[in-house]
Amino acid sequence: MTAAMIALFRLTMMFVGYVWACVAASLVLTLGTLTPHWGDLGALANALGAPAADVPAAALWSVVGIGAFIIFAVGFIPMLLVITLVEGFALRSVAIYGVIGAVLALAAAYGLDFGGYTAPDIDLMHEREVFAAAGIAGGLVYWLFAGRRAGVWK
Repeated sequence: MTAAMIALFRLTMMFVGYVWACVAASLVLTLGTLTPHWGDLGALANALGAPAADVPAAALWSVVGIGAFIIFAVGFIPMLLVITLVEGFALRSVAIYGVIGAVLALAAAYGLDFGGYTAPDIDLMHEREVFAAAGIAGGLVYWLFAGRRAGVWK
């Protein structure tokens, strides 16, 4: 294989890994957000005259798809910078990708000013946990596709 083919393959795997990481993060974010209110969705389905299992499944996959697109668009530039650094330093640890994913998800959700979020509010704590879990899931899925071979092109 030539160097150009290897570089093109790595770029393709990075893009595919990022797309699947966005899907995984959206799935975790959707499930983590909807789980406390899952019974309310069944009641809403019964009120609309639909079976309880139909509405949550359709809503789940619709929200996951739209959420993955939004995560892709919002996180593209920051993740591009992080991927460039990680590839350049050839970091391959799964823990690094999990931590980076959590930090990027929390920074995207709350900005870089964490000082105003020190009050122990239960709703905010649950949101932070869900965002961190979504970032970790996205980081681990990216590692699975592209991160474990980071820097192999050198």
